[in-house]
Amino acid sequence: MEHSFLIQVLLMLVIAIVAIAVLRRLGLPAILAYLLTGVVSGPSGFHWFTQHQMQSVAELGVVLLMFTLGLEFSVPRLWAMRRTVFGLGSAQMVITTLLTMGVALLCGLNWVEALVIGAAIALSSTAIVLKLLNEQGWLRRRHGELSVSVLLFQDLAVVPLLILLPLLANGGEPLMLADIAFALLKGILAFFLLMAFGKWALPRIFDEVARSRSNELFVLSTLVVALVTGAFTQWLGLSMALGAFMAGMLLGESQYRRQLEADIRPFRDLLMGLFFISIGMMLDFTLVMRFWWQILLILVAVVIGKALIIHGILRLVGEPFRIAMSTAMSLAQVGEFSFVVLALAVNYQLLDNEISTMLVMVAVLSMTIAPWLVRHSVDIAKWVLGIRQAKHVDEAVPLLMDEHDLVMIFGYGRVGQTIARFLKTEAVPYLVMDLDPTRVSEARRAGEPIYFGDVCKRAMLKQIGVKQAKMIVITFCESRSLEEVLPLCKLLAPEAKILVRTKDDSDLDLLKKAGANQVIPESLEGSLMLVSQVLHQCGVPLARILKRLESERRNHYQFLHGFFSGTETDFTLESLHAVALPRGADAIGKTVADIMWETLRVELRAIRRSGAEVEHPEQDWVFRAGDILLIVGKPRRLEKAEAKLLHG
Repeated sequence: MEHSFLIQVLLMLVIAIVAIAVLRRLGLPAILAYLLTGVVSGPSGFHWFTQHQMQSVAELGVVLLMFTLGLEFSVPRLWAMRRTVFGLGSAQMVITTLLTMGVALLCGLNWVEALVIGAAIALSSTAIVLKLLNEQGWLRRRHGELSVSVLLFQDLAVVPLLILLPLLANGGEPLMLADIAFALLKGILAFFLLMAFGKWALPRIFDEVARSRSNELFVLSTLVVALVTGAFTQWLGLSMALGAFMAGMLLGESQYRRQLEADIRPFRDLLMGLFFISIGMMLDFTLVMRFWWQILLILVAVVIGKALIIHGILRLVGEPFRIAMSTAMSLAQVGEFSFVVLALAVNYQLLDNEISTMLVMVAVLSMTIAPWLVRHSVDIAKWVLGIRQAKHVDEAVPLLMDEHDLVMIFGYGRVGQTIARFLKTEAVPYLVMDLDPTRVSEARRAGEPIYFGDVCKRAMLKQIGVKQAKMIVITFCESRSLEEVLPLCKLLAPEAKILVRTKDDSDLDLLKKAGANQVIPESLEGSLMLVSQVLHQCGVPLARILKRLESERRNHYQFLHGFFSGTETDFTLESLHAVALPRGADAIGKTVADIMWETLRVELRAIRRSGAEVEHPEQDWVFRAGDILLIVGKPRRLEKAEAKLLHG
């Protein structure tokens, strides 16, 4: 009998390995492989195991998952993101839960079942969304930040759900306010007791464990702490996962956080795999086949409904249409914590197995399409935006006639419009591209040469004739978009000068390597403009002020960084100085190589001759009368270099 049990366990693990390998090749998450393994090895398949047999071990996976979630819970990070986390996140959870409850109540379910279903549907997949956003490089983009904020609140919202579910399982008796108050009191008591234990005992325990330099002892201590705190909250009548979360939160601020997370991860992943296998065992395919069209209908309603709710909330708070739609598509699925909620609800007999099976299938299918939705969220947003835009703006962008001084402005916010006004005043031809349909429509009605389009698309740049541009000005500050558009502009318009506006100079070197000829950090430029006004009011000549500003820009704003310098620091700046060579100057007839620039400790930046400027001339360039040499260096060295060039 024992031998047969071992064979069944091994076969189940083999099925899990094969399923994970196949689904990974298809770009699908491992969670689906575990669910498939549960279906095959459970009552709907070979019937090797039942969900009840797996329940005790699988619950440990949830405990360790909540422990690692507590480790990642950072109070400073939460406080920094409080507006989007508690504002947007709470609005999404409350509205989605209430609307789902309303639909469930209309379908004849009681309010407890409706609440469980609403909470499960409101949650999204943290694991899938964060992984895909990171792979796409979108975590720092606006829709990525909004998605992370909502997911963070959803993870926190699981904690009160863990308190509420055991409370709802009161044998069918009506839920009283006194019961809720008592449960909250127990939760607060557990929190303070664990806080006291965590602040006083846990640091000392792990200090001793770390001094032993035993990896086995460290791992064992981590597991014991997670399970003991879980057992303590379970003894109080609460969930084990709640205690594990509190323990993780207490250790999350310690110096051992990274090591704890690394040690617990293999156990967490293995036990969470068993948990999802146990969820798969709950699936009854006779029910699935009987209610297949209801499952598909619920799936469509959930994905579209969640997307519309999130999109509507973001639009109400003033987010652009494209960002709101991208965020909504990223969060439209049902998450892994929904399985936890549904499993606990079935264990506490709060939900019928039939309803649970249907919701689990909806969650599985939504997580199956989640990778595609997240990867194409931006494209979907642009496609929907294009349909809306077609009603107001002609999508066809006419090819431009050849213009010698054409300036292309990408982005038509305040900065782009200001640039366009000055260009118009000087009769310089320009063309503008922007992604805001309202702005494009208003500007076109005013006669502006503006078109709707995404400048990150190669085909769009070709269609507007970017190769004819003498200068390209990029006024938006999204780093990811800049990384996409700069190489395209450099490839399609190699002769054009590219100016990029940024908020600061954190990515200055990277942007220049990507193709930008000049990067203008608006925060530092604002500082320089203020300095110029101060110096001008103090009586400093305008020519000297302009030299100072130009020198600062060429030195990458180094004077605006690193104060608290030593007493011997030289605050003088390198300057750009022009030296005109009259007839009889010592340098006339000599080549660039003949001048000892290294000895003079100055740099020859460029030479102007007959109105033309040659940057970094060749070593065999011969100086002639009338040449203007642009040299860079400290003021005293420039004086010596000028004397050497003129008088020898």
